Amino acid sequence: MLPEDDLKIITEKMGREPNLVEQGCFLNLWSEHCSYRSSAPLLKTFTTTGDKVIIGPGDDAAIISFGNGWVLAIGMESHNHPSYVDPYNGAATGVGGIVRDIISMGARPIALMDPLYFGPLNNPKNLYLFEHIIEGIAGYGNCIGVPVVRGEAFFDESYSGNPLVNVVAVGLAREKDVVTACSQKAGNKLVLMGSTTGRDGLGGASFASRDLSEDSEAEDRPSIQIGDPFTEKLVIEATLEAIGKGYVKSCRDLGAAGLAGASSEMAAKGNLGMKIIADNVILRETGMTPYEILIAESQERMLLEVEPENVDAVLEIAKKYDLNGSMIGELTEELNYTVQFQGEIAADIPVKLLTEGAPTFERPSTAPQERDIGEKPELPADIKQAILDVLSSHNVASKRWIYRQYDHEVQVRTVTKPGDDAGILRIDGNEGIALSCGCNPRHTLLDPYSGGKGTVVENAMNLAVKGARGIAIVDCLNFGNPERPDIYWQFKHAILGLGDAARDLAIPVVGGNVSLYNESGEFKTAIVPTPSIGLAGYIKDVTMAPAGVFSNEGDTIILVGSTSDELGGSEYYNIIGKEKDGKAPKVPENVTATIDALITLAESGKITASHDVSLGGIAVALAEMCEKTGAKVDLSNVAEGLRADDILFSESYARALITTSEPDAVKEMLGEVPCTVVGTVGGNSLSIQIGDSKTELTLDEIKEARESLMNLMME
Repeated sequence: MLPEDDLKIITEKMGREPNLVEQGCFLNLWSEHCSYRSSAPLLKTFTTTGDKVIIGPGDDAAIISFGNGWVLAIGMESHNHPSYVDPYNGAATGVGGIVRDIISMGARPIALMDPLYFGPLNNPKNLYLFEHIIEGIAGYGNCIGVPVVRGEAFFDESYSGNPLVNVVAVGLAREKDVVTACSQKAGNKLVLMGSTTGRDGLGGASFASRDLSEDSEAEDRPSIQIGDPFTEKLVIEATLEAIGKGYVKSCRDLGAAGLAGASSEMAAKGNLGMKIIADNVILRETGMTPYEILIAESQERMLLEVEPENVDAVLEIAKKYDLNGSMIGELTEELNYTVQFQGEIAADIPVKLLTEGAPTFERPSTAPQERDIGEKPELPADIKQAILDVLSSHNVASKRWIYRQYDHEVQVRTVTKPGDDAGILRIDGNEGIALSCGCNPRHTLLDPYSGGKGTVVENAMNLAVKGARGIAIVDCLNFGNPERPDIYWQFKHAILGLGDAARDLAIPVVGGNVSLYNESGEFKTAIVPTPSIGLAGYIKDVTMAPAGVFSNEGDTIILVGSTSDELGGSEYYNIIGKEKDGKAPKVPENVTATIDALITLAESGKITASHDVSLGGIAVALAEMCEKTGAKVDLSNVAEGLRADDILFSESYARALITTSEPDAVKEMLGEVPCTVVGTVGGNSLSIQIGDSKTELTLDEIKEARESLMNLMME
């Protein structure tokens, strides 16, 4: 079952040909999904350390210092292929898996974010996937009591047949309670706790490392895990209790590659071996083979390293929470991964060969020919209709239909409602965290380096307008088949851009996930490059975060940042059929100064509202702020020499709209950061003047356009 080259390497290293059970272990642990074979050399370019980083990449989740003895656990995962084959269970188990990564570090999960990417909803299959993926996320997250505080839903033809389900999870712990996946001592026992082991999820890691075919729904269903959020809730409580009582020396979630992955990686991290007694694994199906026991990715299971004298106490905790628990093996001095079944040795593999032996390499990459940016389209004859068209596109429209299904206030830490620039949670007193996620795939398609860089800047701006500064990035790098030189080139340059922006803003990349082979045989599509990230930031006082909508009549509206002729990859160009034309946005030089100034302004209390300008441009940002009251705006002086469509719809990075009753003081605080006074808050409409042209939209017209997704889903 192994590729010929891999089989040759393994046979040479082991001195014999691996048996079928051993081949199954290698097939999954040496997959791109687990071993990062063609991505590891590129991921090493990230800066992963910083003053607040306690544990960086390599564990189940990163650990970031918050202060006063508190730490944050943060991780990000994808469940793309499973969500196409079985959208409800694929999405639900994506949530479950990343939540277990958080609890395996000794942290209680406190927040989720879900960047999601779909094909257009005028296709019945895409509509079906959309509905059931949202239902799966809501059903699982709500049942386990973890709020979904932020997300993204982006629609593009390239995701037809291959939707992307990315999930970020954040947890909270006392630093003294943190455990890792690094085994501690030979002779310690392994306790498997949680659900029973069945045949669901067989080979999920290898399944995630290949293209989807037309027959995936039928052929690959055994690779899909089935989730049970009620068991997950019990697993959360039982694991945290066992850790809190000091019984757990190391801990690992059973995710990709199942028991084989979790147990071998735990042993190898501590430079130890492991002996697994497969007979002791509690099964839900009869006749399971050692191959199935090791590779199945049945959900809601945790592997705990426990000293021999504490095994019974941990099993009692499992019993207390009505969970299955059994001692399934022990750590050894001998650096082998050995599996015993029915009195015979089913597998005996050098543990480091299994977990670290997969050869890594950079693939060939080929830059595309220089892109023709095309000619400028004619100015829209009806500016008002053009604005309404952009506002009502599903990428820009309100995502209320999605987030109203999520419980975003459970645990009573949530400060902001979904739909704002960032999710804000109170952590300690008025100190808190702000969270943002997502990317702009179309920018990245046109210019992978700038798109990767812009992804970090865009999320950092979402935090800055709330007064928060980014402290840690996790990523989910979703791309097509890396064996294609053009795709690998996109992948490489997006990573380089993301890494450079993270360094510019002094935010370490502390973990994440790579999801490749996102292509559909059914729709003959490869996804546009989608380097989605999750960004966590620190906010000094959550009560000082400015509103995201206009509120104080008479306040001055100021545009912060510079607007350029950068309609390439914009929502406006996509709507008018020019999606491959135009100049893609470049990250400006003064980004750090802009972010610093916005944070200082938010902390000063001198601004009453603040909103990032991004997808859809200034026109959309203004309309989104007109939730309670209107505004009178003149954009004539925003940028010299630009046409009305450039000014309204350009998606230039590092811009924000702010309102204040003290414009002179605010402009002084902005210093050298570009800014333009553009109008005044008030009235029952949004009035936009550009030169001699004036456009007016009533609040009802704006609301109706923004409700397009809700209206479609309610039909």
